[in-house]
Amino acid sequence: MSETAKKIALVTGGSSGIGEATARALAADGWHVIVAARRLDRLEKIAEEIGGEARELDVTSQESVDKLAASIDHLHLLVNNAGGAKGLDPIEKANIADWEWMYETNVLGTLRVTQAFLDKLTADEGHIINISSVAGIQPYAGGAGYNAAKFGVTAMNKVMRIEFVDRPIRITEINPGRVKTDFSLIRFKGDAAKADAVYADKLNLSAEDIAESIRWVAGLPAHMNIDRMVITPRDQVI
Repeated sequence: MSETAKKIALVTGGSSGIGEATARALAADGWHVIVAARRLDRLEKIAEEIGGEARELDVTSQESVDKLAASIDHLHLLVNNAGGAKGLDPIEKANIADWEWMYETNVLGTLRVTQAFLDKLTADEGHIINISSVAGIQPYAGGAGYNAAKFGVTAMNKVMRIEFVDRPIRITEINPGRVKTDFSLIRFKGDAAKADAVYADKLNLSAEDIAESIRWVAGLPAHMNIDRMVITPRDQVI
């Protein structure tokens, strides 16, 4: 396909992990992919390798989101992947700043980007894929802040389906289970030993596993909508 004929996908949080793997999978499937995140140097390398575009984006900044939206005329697929967790503290010792970051990034970040591109996605009969987590379904001790954020994403996805049902767009939620990426390293603020212990002696999904599910959902006929996909390794039950 020519560059002008390709459908355009935007992947937030595209500089590593699930976001990077998704960008690569979509590009291999014929999409023109815009990878967006804060680490522009990393994005530029990925974009060069997949024949896409790199754009700097901080989903916690309305100015940053608006600037990105103003630079993109058409959009057929939005993958709201930017997110993450910080800390594993019990509620009685919860770090308010960590909770604020998780809510700003996971919930309000998804809201900002969706609002900014909704009209363009509608005009192009597009698709929104929101990356939540099994943490948005099943709470666990120490996870209250992340649970609250991802429960928020799950609720927002359901309301999008209700409120956007008369628009020619699709809405999908992906709920990954245990995926071995730098997720836990970020959660534990660089403590590699704690991060590695999360995945030790367990089956783990890869970022590419989740990217494959996103690629498949995005490639389905436009009259089909996958509301939710829950994906876990065989040894993880929620």
